[in-house]
Amino acid sequence: MQILNPEDFLTLKKSLPVVDVRSPGEFTEGHISGAINIPIFNDDERAIVGTLYKKTGRVPAIEKGLEIVGPKMAQFVREAIRIASSGQLLVHCWRGGMRSESMAWLFERVGIKCFILEGGYKSYRNYLLERAGNIPHLMVIEGHTGSGKTEILYHLKEMGEQIIDLEGLANHKGSVFGGIGQQPQPTTQQFQNDLLDELLGMDLSKKVWIEGESQTVGRVFLPDPLWERMNATQNIEILVPRTDRISRLVKEYGALPDELMENAIQCIVKRLGDQRMKEILACYREKELHDVADKLLEYYDQTYQFSRDKYKKKYLEIVLPTGDAAVNAKLILEKTASAVKTH
Repeated sequence: MQILNPEDFLTLKKSLPVVDVRSPGEFTEGHISGAINIPIFNDDERAIVGTLYKKTGRVPAIEKGLEIVGPKMAQFVREAIRIASSGQLLVHCWRGGMRSESMAWLFERVGIKCFILEGGYKSYRNYLLERAGNIPHLMVIEGHTGSGKTEILYHLKEMGEQIIDLEGLANHKGSVFGGIGQQPQPTTQQFQNDLLDELLGMDLSKKVWIEGESQTVGRVFLPDPLWERMNATQNIEILVPRTDRISRLVKEYGALPDELMENAIQCIVKRLGDQRMKEILACYREKELHDVADKLLEYYDQTYQFSRDKYKKKYLEIVLPTGDAAVNAKLILEKTASAVKTH
């Protein structure tokens, strides 16, 4: 077996399967994107061995571990053979210790060459934080609610640009309404792991476009280094006509289930005030959706301005004459290119 640092391990991941031998609970909390779980212990067994290690020491814990693992070894081998189509596997546990070494030893007994992640999943997470803050040419698109920032990103992608869709990775559009109609959110760890997987496929000598977000997207958190990098770089602030923003919001949210929309409106009563919330609910129930969007934008625009004033970011303002995301993507590319040349 060969021990690899996180960078080399993740480079090989492009062509080899990753086997995560941690317990199902650890795996569910967060795992390397695309990894397959072959747990040497289930959650209860891991707790038993861990408790024994703390109370009686290493040798009794190892003996108990062998007792648990023995009857499962043949199944482990069958799963490994099925996964290792090329005869090679990447293997890791939490710290790169006994669990991964034991499973790699077993897999190599049947002819599977194994590569172990040095420092395990813990070192992978440290590597993630290092890489998340190291995006030299990060382009952050900021703008008021309803400006079509996510759609602009995908038009940029069609034009050959590199993008990261934070809201897509988080299964959430960022506002109190952002989870309606979305799949359940991943854990914060998994969101960040999937984000790293996106980054690893990019050429960081070129621009990477991302949408401005708060440090949380729904219930998941951006990696601190990425959030700090987003605040430090020059942000592109797009200014889209309010009427176009209202139309976009009506189109995106107007057909969502009434009960869920009303619950979301009620969730921001403390910020809107009881009277304002009742006015918005009345408009919503009468299906006066443009009025609903207009009234909600008063709140969201104030929130945006508060955040803008708080973080004192460097902004390049681009006034856009339309809400058409395809047109706006082209204009943004032109404006940012000329701004760079001028600078």
